[in-house]
Amino acid sequence: MGDIVVEEEIVISEEEALELPLLPRRDTVIFPHLVTQLVVVRQSSLRAIEEAIAHDRAIVVVARRDLEAAELTFDHLYSIGTEATIGRHLKMPDGTGTLWVHGQRRVRITQLVHDEPFFKAKVVPIEESTGKPPQTEALMRAVLALFEKSIKLSLKLPEDAYIAAMNIEEPGWLADFVASSLDLALEKRQEILEALDPHDRLQRINILLAQELDVLELQSKIHTQVQEEVDKSQREYFLREQLKAIQKELGDVDPQTREMNELKEKIASAGMPEAVMQKANEEADRLTTMPPASPEVSVIRTYLDWLVTLPWDKETEDNLDIKQAAKVLDENHYGLTKVKERILEYMSVRKLSEGKLRSPILCFVGAPGTGKTSLGKSIAQALGRKFVRISLGGIRDEAEIRGHRRTYVGALPGRIIQTMRTAGTINPLFMMDEIDKVGMDFRGDPSSALLEVLDPEQNFAFSDHYLDVPYNLSKVMFITTANVLDPVLPALRDRMEVIDLPGYTEEEKLGIAVQFLVPKQLSEHALTQDQLRFSTGALRRIIREYTREAGVRNLEREIGNICRKVARLVAEGERPPHLVTSQSLAKYLGPQKFFWGTAEERDEIGVAMGVAHTEMGGDVLGVEVTLMEGRGNLTLTGQLGEVMRESAQAALSYARSRSAAFDLDPKLFEKTDIHIHVPAGAIPKDGPSAGITIATALISALVRQPVHKEVAMTGEITLRGRVLPVGGLKEKVLAAHRAGIKTFVMPKRNEKDLGDVPANVRRDVRFVYVQQMDEVLATALVDKRF
Repeated sequence: MGDIVVEEEIVISEEEALELPLLPRRDTVIFPHLVTQLVVVRQSSLRAIEEAIAHDRAIVVVARRDLEAAELTFDHLYSIGTEATIGRHLKMPDGTGTLWVHGQRRVRITQLVHDEPFFKAKVVPIEESTGKPPQTEALMRAVLALFEKSIKLSLKLPEDAYIAAMNIEEPGWLADFVASSLDLALEKRQEILEALDPHDRLQRINILLAQELDVLELQSKIHTQVQEEVDKSQREYFLREQLKAIQKELGDVDPQTREMNELKEKIASAGMPEAVMQKANEEADRLTTMPPASPEVSVIRTYLDWLVTLPWDKETEDNLDIKQAAKVLDENHYGLTKVKERILEYMSVRKLSEGKLRSPILCFVGAPGTGKTSLGKSIAQALGRKFVRISLGGIRDEAEIRGHRRTYVGALPGRIIQTMRTAGTINPLFMMDEIDKVGMDFRGDPSSALLEVLDPEQNFAFSDHYLDVPYNLSKVMFITTANVLDPVLPALRDRMEVIDLPGYTEEEKLGIAVQFLVPKQLSEHALTQDQLRFSTGALRRIIREYTREAGVRNLEREIGNICRKVARLVAEGERPPHLVTSQSLAKYLGPQKFFWGTAEERDEIGVAMGVAHTEMGGDVLGVEVTLMEGRGNLTLTGQLGEVMRESAQAALSYARSRSAAFDLDPKLFEKTDIHIHVPAGAIPKDGPSAGITIATALISALVRQPVHKEVAMTGEITLRGRVLPVGGLKEKVLAAHRAGIKTFVMPKRNEKDLGDVPANVRRDVRFVYVQQMDEVLATALVDKRF
C-alpha cells in the first residue's frame, strides 16, 4: 500500500495583529495547552512580565535562534512562538523571578515594536484545525502505543503521563503533550512547534518516539545484562563463602588459600632485605582480605610476583684466574690491549681484596663496528658472570629507567629492574648500549635518571618508582658504550671511566680477518678451508680498496660476499677456486671502491703532503698552493673548516713575517693572489694539524723551490713558527707508511706517541722531530738553503 498523505488547511486568524510583551528564552519552547515553570533573570524580561500582569496577563514566549548574540534583534528569534497566560508569579530575593505560564496558541511574530525597556512584538495568532479524519485517528493511536512503551522503559517519564495523553482528544494537542514530555533538544522542540498541520506534527512525533524507543530498549538490554552479571557475582560470592566454611569443617584448603600460602613461602625464601620483606608481607596480607573479583587483586599480585622473582642475594662466583681470563679475552678479541689490561687489573685487585672492591663503571667510546658490545660479552665470559644488555638509543621517557608508579594502569618497573630479573643474579655484567643517543622531552630526562644507577655512592639503594623499595645495584658491573662523548651529560660522564676504542689499523684488521672473520664466514656458509682460502694479499686489498671504516663490519660483509659466490659454485657442482688472491678479487667484488692517497710521483713546487686522522683511520692529504697576479687576496677551497682556515691564515702571516729571510720582496704579497686548495673537495676537513703542511706548500710556491715527494708532515704552526703537538699520530704514521712515504716530519713533543706505532713501520720510516718551522723547511724543501 502507498503512503496516505493528508493535507489539512492551516487557518490563520483574520483578526488584526496583536501587540504583546515578548519573553525570549534560551532553552525553553512552550507548547499550547500546557503549563510550564520559567525562571527569569534578565531585567528586560522581568519588565515584560510586569507589563503583561498589569494588563490581561498575556505574553508571547519565543525561543532564541542565536544563543551567542549579546544584543537581540528580530533575526535572532524564531518566527513561531506561543501566546501564554501568566498564572502565578514569584519574586525571588536575588532579583530573579519564577512564574508559571499556561500556553494558549501558536503565534507568528511579524515585527518587533520596541526592545526598551522590554521587548514588545506584533504577532498574528495561528488557529489550527481540530478535525480527526481516519488517518489522523490511526496515527494518534500509534503515537499513544509508542508513548506507552516508552514510559514503561524510561526512568524519567512519569506513569501518569500516559493517562493524561489518553484523555486528549485533539491530534495537535496530543503531539504537543508528547513533545513536551520527551527529552528533546531545543531545535527538535522548535520543529514540532513550527509544524502547523496537526497530522504532520503527529507524524514527526511518531518518528521521534520510534527513535527514543530504540534507545530505551538498548539501555534496558544493557542494564539487564549488567544486573545479571552483578547477581551472578553475588551468587558466586555466597557459594564461595559457603564452600570455605565446608572446607574449614572438613580440614581442606581452598585454592586461593593454597596460593596465598605458596606466595608467602616464596617471599620468605626470596632473600629480601628486612624492609623489603616487611613491605611484601603487608601487601600479601592486604591481598588475603580482598575479594577475588576486586580489580586491586591483579595489581597487588603482579607487584608481589616482581618482588619474589627479582634476585636479592643470588650471585655468581667471579672467576679470578687471571691467566685464564686473559686467554679468554685474547681468544675472542684481537688487539684492544688497554681494555684487556684494565679488566685484568680489576680482577687482580678483586682477587687480592677478597671481593671487597667496588665494581667499576666503564664507558667504551669508539666508532661503530669497533667491537664495543662484543667486548662486553667477552668480559662477562672471562669473569664468569651473566651478561645482560639494554639499548638506550632513542629513549626519551624517564619511566623507561625508573618505571611507572603503581597508580597507573598497566604500570611496570623500569628497564633496569626488568633486566636484573632477566639476569637472575645480583652481580651480572650489565651493558648499556648507545648512552650518547638518550633523548629528552616533556616526559623527563632519562640521562638524569641514570645518574643514580651509575653512581657507586648511590646505586646500593636504587629507587624504582614501581617497586617503591630500595634495590642494591652496587655489585653490578656496568659497561656503557658510545660513539661520541659530547652528547653525554657532564655529570654522567664524570661517573664513568672512559676507555677509547680507536679505529682498527690495517694490520689489526688483517689479524682480525685471519683469526675471526674468515673462519666465521666459512662456517656460516658451510664451506671448508679446502674449498676456500684467502691469501694475505687478497685480505689486505679488501681492507684497502673495498672498505673504508673504523671497524670491521663491512670487511666481514665483503668476505661473506665472496663466500656466497663460492658456495653457489659448490652447490652447482662446479669446482671452487680454493684460493682467492688479490688478482682475482675483481671477479668477486667488482672494481675497486675506495682509493687511498699515495705519495707524489715527483718533487713539485707548491705541493706538500700532509696526513689526516679520521674515524676510518688515517690518510695522506696533499696541499696545493698557486700564485697569481692580483691584489693580495687569499682563497681557500676544499671544504675547509674554521680551524683549518685559521691555520692557513697563520701560515701566510708567518711567511710574510719571514719574507726577508726567504729573499722575498715585501710588496710581492700586495700584488699576488694566493689560492690554497686541499683535495678532495667533496670531503669536509678541519683541525690545526695541517698548519706546517700549508706553510711548507706556501713557502715552496713563494721561493719557487720543490718539496720532496717522499716527505709527509703533521703539526700545528704558530705565528712565531713554533710547531705544536697534534693528535692521532699512530693513524697518521700508518697512513704515511701505506702511501710509500719515507720521511715523516712531526712535532718533537709527539715523540712519546710513537710507542703505539708497530715496530716494522718505525723501521721503514725515518722520523724527523721538529720544534720550529725552519727545521721543517730544511727537511721538506729540495734546496737546503731555506
